[in-house]
Amino acid sequence: MQKVTRLFDFPYYQLEKNPLEKALVTKYDGKWEATSTQKFIDRANALSRGLLRLGVKPNDKIAVISSTNRTEWCICDIGILQVGAQNVPIYPTISKDDYEYVLNHSEATYCFVSDEEVLQKILAISGKVKKLKDVYSFDRLSNCNHWTEVLEKGEDTSNQEELEEKKANVKPEDLATLIYTSGTTGRPKGVMLSHDNIVSNALSAQQRIPLGPGDIALSFLPLCHIFERTFSYVGQYLGLEIHFAEGLDKISDNIKEVHPDFMTVVPRLVEKVFDAIIAKGSALTGIKKKLFFWAVELGLKFEPYGKNGWWYEKKLGLARKLIFSKWKEALGGNLQFMASGSAALQPRLGHVFGASGMPIMECYGLTETSPGVSVSQIENNGWKIGKVGRVMDGVEVKIAQDGEILCKGPNIMMGYYKDPEKTAEVIKDGYFHTGDIGEIDEDGFLMITDRKKEMFKTSGGKYVAPQLLENKLKQSRFVEQVMVVGEGEKMPAALIQPNFEFLYEWANRHNITLSENSDIILNEKVISRIQDEIDVANEDFAKWEKVKQFRLTPDVWSIDDGHMTPTMKLRRKIIKEKYIDLYNGIYGH
Repeated sequence: MQKVTRLFDFPYYQLEKNPLEKALVTKYDGKWEATSTQKFIDRANALSRGLLRLGVKPNDKIAVISSTNRTEWCICDIGILQVGAQNVPIYPTISKDDYEYVLNHSEATYCFVSDEEVLQKILAISGKVKKLKDVYSFDRLSNCNHWTEVLEKGEDTSNQEELEEKKANVKPEDLATLIYTSGTTGRPKGVMLSHDNIVSNALSAQQRIPLGPGDIALSFLPLCHIFERTFSYVGQYLGLEIHFAEGLDKISDNIKEVHPDFMTVVPRLVEKVFDAIIAKGSALTGIKKKLFFWAVELGLKFEPYGKNGWWYEKKLGLARKLIFSKWKEALGGNLQFMASGSAALQPRLGHVFGASGMPIMECYGLTETSPGVSVSQIENNGWKIGKVGRVMDGVEVKIAQDGEILCKGPNIMMGYYKDPEKTAEVIKDGYFHTGDIGEIDEDGFLMITDRKKEMFKTSGGKYVAPQLLENKLKQSRFVEQVMVVGEGEKMPAALIQPNFEFLYEWANRHNITLSENSDIILNEKVISRIQDEIDVANEDFAKWEKVKQFRLTPDVWSIDDGHMTPTMKLRRKIIKEKYIDLYNGIYGH
């Protein structure tokens, strides 16, 4: 086997080095079904031959839209890439307008969808999508061709030679995928990533992951997102069994069924897991409750590599035996570590999960960087809580005078599709301008402090970094989402979506009657209690940075309602527009 240089080389590498009976595992009708490495390759080849018979040519674009991760996604990915075409993965949750824009802009000729819900979105715009010839579904639907029809077209192997020729013609520097970033403003941009962009990143990342053949990864972050997708190639390279979760709502059941060694996570999920654990602890009584919160307090002081000394480690050993072992059991019992990306992880979660023996390795990157720029690592003293690891091999990072993180390397995108102007705005003198503000410490660890575009000036001319404030405020169990505002105003303030579930429980304990969300946001006791949380968060900030006022919103902020991007980033402009009355109320406009 020659070394891996193109994305479709990964399964072949696995077949030669560590062929698995359970390479990809998906749950259908309540039953886990495994696909072996050999079957994965056989089906990908059948799909490729079928696509050739459909007239798919090199550089054609094929969209793949799935509500959940599943084996079919990976088979389509490899099958599309082998013929020299490009996979255009699309978030299932974007609006119909964005679907129409992405399918037209990419000039997608075929589309694979997972289920009825996604299909309906496509059917609603089908007359407006110029190049789309046909749609195939993974679920069996009465109003759509099933994807096995393409596989059946490829059952006849007489055009395998043509396929081998197409594969041989694909070069590492060729375009592999178009990933449309869910911009917080304006139209999505099509990020062009080559085979080499992603392969170089996956091969560099795998060096920092202490897992091997037969270890189990649970995959639930969307495969259409480059973070999860690159990790799926890393998993194929390392010989991991990749099990696909049924969705966020079933994640706790799936963890107990699959017993994963590893998961990729986003901070929001870790926060929810932690809140659920704390809620269970709060329901305990007597000595059990005391022990539980003693362990949590101890965990919040945790530092890696025994830095707190032998006496702390002794107490930690006891806490792990009595309390944290139960946490681990609730997460399947085998979890060795998690990799977190997409947003900043609150340090308290880094400390407490590290103490529990399920450390969270923070990573940093963007779609444009395929995605890894830096990765934390358990070995080689490569883990510092609150930092996003050391810069990856092959990637070069420098900090500009204004603090912006600039990087170059084989992982930097080819550019934005059909948009040389926007490409020139972010790639200057060979360096990609990330838009993130950060610093590198004396040990080579990168720390992200804010988004350049999100920093604002108050009317007094003072700079405010909203993300720092937001991350601090979100440590409160009363706060689900928060957006710090105040550009051009006399002081910073906050729009807050309370954690309604927790607030109802809190109100119940304090004999406060709340019947609906609109009661909560106007209740004086609730407002006073959240003010206490804000006072605590404000302690860490300079006078001009402190949040002076806040307003609670009655809605749950969601992707569907436009508050968040599919990667759970705040759409600041839209949130401000939605709550302009609350905003005006704060500033007396």
